[in-house]
Amino acid sequence: MSDQDHVTVNDPRGPVNSGDGPQYNNHYYGADWMSRKEVETLRIVREDRVRLADRFVRPAGYHVAADRLKEPGTVVLVDGRPGSGRRAAAIMLLHGLAPDDDTGARFDELPAADQDAGPFAPGRGDRFLLDLSGIRDEETYAKAQYDLAVRRSRVQEAGAHLVAVLPSGLGHAHAPDLEPHIIGLGRPRGLAVLTRYLRMDRMVFRPSDLRSAELRQLCDRSPMRELAKLARLVRAARDSGRFGTGFAGWLDQAVHAVTDRAGEVGKQVAEARSTAERALLLAAAVFEGTRADTVYEVWRGLLRTVGHEEETATELAGTDFGERLTALKIERGADGRLRFERLAYADAVRTYFWANFPGVRDDLKEWIGSAAGHLDLNLDDRIDLVIRFSGCALAVERPDHLFDLAVRWADGATGAAGDPRAVAALELGLSHERFGGWFRRRIYDCARSGSPSDGLVRVLTTACCQYLGTTHPEQALVRLHHLAVRGGGAAREARDGLFELAGRDRRLHRLLIDRLSERTHRAPRAATPHLRLLTELLTSDRAGDPPSWPDLFVGWEAVFARPPTDLWGPLVSSWLTGAAEDTTREMAPGLMVGATHGRAPALHRLYAIACAWARTASHPARASVAARFWKDIDQAQYDRAADARRAGAGPRTTEEAR
Repeated sequence: MSDQDHVTVNDPRGPVNSGDGPQYNNHYYGADWMSRKEVETLRIVREDRVRLADRFVRPAGYHVAADRLKEPGTVVLVDGRPGSGRRAAAIMLLHGLAPDDDTGARFDELPAADQDAGPFAPGRGDRFLLDLSGIRDEETYAKAQYDLAVRRSRVQEAGAHLVAVLPSGLGHAHAPDLEPHIIGLGRPRGLAVLTRYLRMDRMVFRPSDLRSAELRQLCDRSPMRELAKLARLVRAARDSGRFGTGFAGWLDQAVHAVTDRAGEVGKQVAEARSTAERALLLAAAVFEGTRADTVYEVWRGLLRTVGHEEETATELAGTDFGERLTALKIERGADGRLRFERLAYADAVRTYFWANFPGVRDDLKEWIGSAAGHLDLNLDDRIDLVIRFSGCALAVERPDHLFDLAVRWADGATGAAGDPRAVAALELGLSHERFGGWFRRRIYDCARSGSPSDGLVRVLTTACCQYLGTTHPEQALVRLHHLAVRGGGAAREARDGLFELAGRDRRLHRLLIDRLSERTHRAPRAATPHLRLLTELLTSDRAGDPPSWPDLFVGWEAVFARPPTDLWGPLVSSWLTGAAEDTTREMAPGLMVGATHGRAPALHRLYAIACAWARTASHPARASVAARFWKDIDQAQYDRAADARRAGAGPRTTEEAR
């Protein structure tokens, strides 16, 4: 492939992400914070896939996989080396089946391990991604292959499509029946990847600008994610205005940032022997871009957190703050904000401290938790801080630190709005390629058990609605259901989020009806919260257009199987009103009568509700609907009595006697 070829780069959730990212309309921030902060995400909604398609380089083996996947009911298992863009290729294989998404088919990612998302029921033309690349041991892989075999069978029967990304290093553990479906993918040309990234950022350069030996070595050996990072650093150098006006200078800074920074930081930390110097270096890196006075205060806070003893002499007798900054090569701009002289140096400092000082990670978490509430920080500063901390914590495999801070911030929130720092922390965890499943499980545990505060319920609700509802809608529905049946003021918000999510998709609507219907058969006290949700979900104003009558009938059966309660009134009245105002809904009253299966107590209750409803208005259409409804009720009672006579009527049942 030549430098002039049209190339594309891949993977918005992992190896080769770039660009401004998708839009997340976060009502807490009023802005697309994850996009603005260039946070890599796992979302594979249409906008992201279209953007990914513009940046995708087809690796060796891709055409073979694409040809095989065209047939309905096909499963393709892609195998490749880590860092080669395997996941991006899997997404593009599925996207290529219907790039315009005009078929109405689903495009979902299946959970690799979570078992709480409901049954797997694919439809014809549906597309599914299954990422198993995070599996490390044979036992887990064996279980995953069993689940994959079950899913493969259902995909084949339904005429759907599934692409799974296999784990690396476990080729010896492949089940024999999966071998025919495995296709190996190569690694895209690194230079082509970098070239396309730069062109997408509207960089002006010549092919000769990319021919240095050092750059060629990076392109030949680096994972796709590192090449994406290199391209982002070139753009950052250009946009900063601090590293000249030519492409060669920007590229030189970026190359040094990805190759030399770790060694430079290590040398500086070794030379800065005092606790105060090292703490200031770290504080400036974590809070780069904030005011000098703010950095000073959080630096002192860090010293207190790690137990550093204050000097007995007055501050005026020691080295002033400006000298300390200069000694550490930290610049104070005209706006009073601090930044390091070298490109991406702050990132390298943070990475170094979290990697090489494991004994103070707990202290650093506590420090971040407190410092994030500093009054001088605006919302952008706080979100920046959460993003930086999440990168450090997840890089050293401490997702619990990020989750703990999310809970802490959420619990401390007051008022109706959840804490934006907590929402950001959860969305960053959910979007992480390796730990996304870990965060989904923790959210599930919090929603299902324990006693989360109202603040945490609001944050969990927001994370499920805004993020998980897009990437894993069935799992979001399960978690919102658990939150919605809890007590407390925030449960109402979870309920609204649950109904809004179910209203997006008829499949999710039916899934929620089935879940709630099943739970209404429990003991009365345990069933009541679910029955309340079900009766509200089944009202006319929450039905689709046109309504799915079979789904509604299933729900009505569950509601009317319970002893009559006051919960029925709004449900029945809403459909009587709907039938009076919309001829497409006039069959609803008759179906509701049928859903009682002729049980006398339920029919009597429906009759009383209809009488009360009819008295509220004298409109002729209402009178007509009420008359037909009463006639249907009479007919159901007559049919039941006739059936009893034919069967040889015995004594009335306890239910009929009530």
